[in-house]
Amino acid sequence: MRLVRRIGWCVVVGLLAGCAGPAARAPRVAQAAPEDAATALYARLDSSTLRYANGLELLRTGEDARGRVELDAALDELRDAASTCIDTRGCDAQRFVAGFDALLRRGPADSRGEDDTDADAGVTQAGEGGPLAGALPELGRSVTLLKGRELSELIEMNAPVQVALEEWLTQYRPNLMAAYTNYQYLRWQMVPEYDKAGLPEALLFGMLAKESGGKVHAVSRSGASGPLQFMYATGLRFGLRTVDGFDQRFDPRLSARANAAYINEQLAIFNNNLELVIGAYNGGEGAMQRRAGRGEAALSFWNPQIYYGVSPETREYVPMVLAAAWLFLHPERYNLEWPQITMQPGSITLQQPASIAELTICLGQQGGAADGWFRTLRNLNPQLDPQQSIPAGSSLVVPQQLGAVYARNCVQGRWQQLASQLHAAALPEPPAGMRPRIARSGAAGAGARVYVVRKGDTVAAIARKTARCSMRDIADYNALRAPHYPIKAGQRLKLPACAH
Repeated sequence: MRLVRRIGWCVVVGLLAGCAGPAARAPRVAQAAPEDAATALYARLDSSTLRYANGLELLRTGEDARGRVELDAALDELRDAASTCIDTRGCDAQRFVAGFDALLRRGPADSRGEDDTDADAGVTQAGEGGPLAGALPELGRSVTLLKGRELSELIEMNAPVQVALEEWLTQYRPNLMAAYTNYQYLRWQMVPEYDKAGLPEALLFGMLAKESGGKVHAVSRSGASGPLQFMYATGLRFGLRTVDGFDQRFDPRLSARANAAYINEQLAIFNNNLELVIGAYNGGEGAMQRRAGRGEAALSFWNPQIYYGVSPETREYVPMVLAAAWLFLHPERYNLEWPQITMQPGSITLQQPASIAELTICLGQQGGAADGWFRTLRNLNPQLDPQQSIPAGSSLVVPQQLGAVYARNCVQGRWQQLASQLHAAALPEPPAGMRPRIARSGAAGAGARVYVVRKGDTVAAIARKTARCSMRDIADYNALRAPHYPIKAGQRLKLPACAH
């Protein structure tokens, strides 16, 4: 990621000293005249920079222990000086910003001692391998979040974002926590695509939380699909196709790649104005360009002409994404604690046929899933219908810890038998004279609607496409039997009146 130098002071010091938090800082009592105090802080900044350079030199000459001591001491001094400067009248914030940028360019502070002479190495890995990474791993991510925009100002002074923060922390808190849990199991597939595109993980989480809550198979009423909710045409434009019957919009890795490409494309159009880009993602880039303009002439999203000119959905969407991204970076400032989830991807090879539904039952909550594993198994294996039996010998992606649980619970024994028994159960067929009547709206005539099944389709997926019909509506209308509702490619299904 490229660290933009022209960043707001409160962004940097907020990360170092908590200035962006909701609670006000108690003012310090000045011990010297403002000019003298500021001069003393600048001297501390210079001293810390020299000490940091000395630490790097010690590492490069093999004196690792002394080098680490010098680096840690330099960072501690920088933090303390920055914290003091925020409350010192006359202290020039930009000198500290320049100092941090200089350190980022000098080399990593991971104490490994590599001779990293690439001047841009520290910049491109800001927040990951830069010299402040050990103490402030979120520095680069939060700064690049808005490509140099003053994020802390938005959070502290912008009412729509504050309202969004309150919504995430109150009525939508369960949704936020579920989104975070789902995301942690998908992170290993999605974050590398954002890293390659030079975009921050916080933005990815913010969009995922608002778009789908981390539910890979989410489909909106308008037909937007997948974890990042691509419309079909937009998905095609960014390489998401239907391959062997599988809609790649449901693939977490590919959808993250397409999303990152879209974001970077629109950042170039809107002169790195991320609020406009987020709004374009939700309401359409063409409409946003016509309303806000392009390049340096583009208006701010918060301009009343834009803010009140977009749809209510977009007006709510942009601050919700920003708020979720900010909470991802700074949960401790808002009395928020993310669940501790360790995800190491693994796989299991089925010893006998089983569906994801059956596996969910026999796995139970073992391995650290308070709500069970259904959502995680579906998200990690998006190409599979959770109700369809998967042949023996098939490989499924699972969290690594489930390998032992599968062998213990799902190959044989009471839990495997229970899962099989429950999955085989089917609702009884009603007597012929008591079957529910569903309006057929000219099914036998010229006005009838017919859907031709494509490879990979399921009745549930077809129902989602209609937006109004339930799976049971379509199944009953076509005499498909529960629980599997078998269909095959090329089959012609009649759609009931609810789909019209």
